Amino acid sequence: MAIVIVGAGLAGGTAATELRERGYEGEVVLLGEEEHPPYERPPLSKGYLLGNDELDGAFVHARDWYAEHDVDLRTGVQATALDTDAHVLSTTDGDLTYERLLLATGAEPRRLAFAEDAGIEVAYLRTIEDSDRLKAAFGEGKRIAVVGAGWIGLEVAAAARAAGSDVTVFETAELPLLRVLGPTVARVFADLHREHGVDLRLGAAVSLDDLAGADLVVAGIGVSPRVDLARNGGLAVDDGVLVDAGLRTSVPSVLAVGDIASQAHPVLGRRIRVEHWDTAINQAKTAAHNLAGGDEVYDTLPYFFTDQYDLGMEYVGHAGADDEVVVHGDLDAKTFRAFWIRDDRVVAAMHANDWDATDALREAVATGELPEAP
Repeated sequence: MAIVIVGAGLAGGTAATELRERGYEGEVVLLGEEEHPPYERPPLSKGYLLGNDELDGAFVHARDWYAEHDVDLRTGVQATALDTDAHVLSTTDGDLTYERLLLATGAEPRRLAFAEDAGIEVAYLRTIEDSDRLKAAFGEGKRIAVVGAGWIGLEVAAAARAAGSDVTVFETAELPLLRVLGPTVARVFADLHREHGVDLRLGAAVSLDDLAGADLVVAGIGVSPRVDLARNGGLAVDDGVLVDAGLRTSVPSVLAVGDIASQAHPVLGRRIRVEHWDTAINQAKTAAHNLAGGDEVYDTLPYFFTDQYDLGMEYVGHAGADDEVVVHGDLDAKTFRAFWIRDDRVVAAMHANDWDATDALREAVATGELPEAP
């Protein structure tokens, strides 16, 4: 019987790669709903959207790699039902019997329902086609309305401004990224976008009148993990598919990774679900080891990055808006290190435009100790 991977995104493609690179010789089937082979999503809101990078660099491998390495890549195929007792996965391409199963079904954008219901055409950013649509819509004098000032919303705003568009961002919170960074650091991103000409409207709900004059409305109001297949198959689900430190679900022959995996993290000491590129890659590598019969623990700290205008940042760990924050450096100059503290322990750290800081950030979160200012 096969190892079957549901989801041919970055996590699924990485897991298939890792299985072969570790020497696993059994059957591997990789299913994806999109017609593309596995690719990374960060370029869609960063270099590719900005027009700086070619799309080829986003793919995990050229399509030929999968056949050459005996990976049965099936694109345009949807998984429809899961019977964990019989080890059968039903798909739009027929039923598959598996020995072990990896769920990497990812997430989907939350809909801006009130606007869609009123007949407004709303754009989202999740796929290559979405990114192409946005890029084509940006340009001098174009009016772009972005709803949501999270990472995707702000990166879209930065790309639209770089293309010469007039950009308005609507956010119900008092600051962008407030729930992730807290008020001290979130204010940096508010200042950054206003300095680059974004009309940033905070602390109020967006209305249909607000959107009426836009050439394009882009929703960046978060994503929802795609857990229906897991839930309907009887797996434990609660804001994601519940997995242990080894990424095993409530049914040990089924593992889950990436956007859908709510993991009991062995270092952070709590359950977290992370929707970022680095987690998709590294969880997939651990899962591949365990799918092949290993017993590896996933203890890598969450990591993500962003580039907006002249600000680049990296973030390690997992904090909340209410955690205490200590800043080393100059917030106004946008060159600093920030450390989030909970129960006298560093739980997250980030730098802005301080590229020598990455190792120190990882060490601070791993040890829980606040370093002295450099």
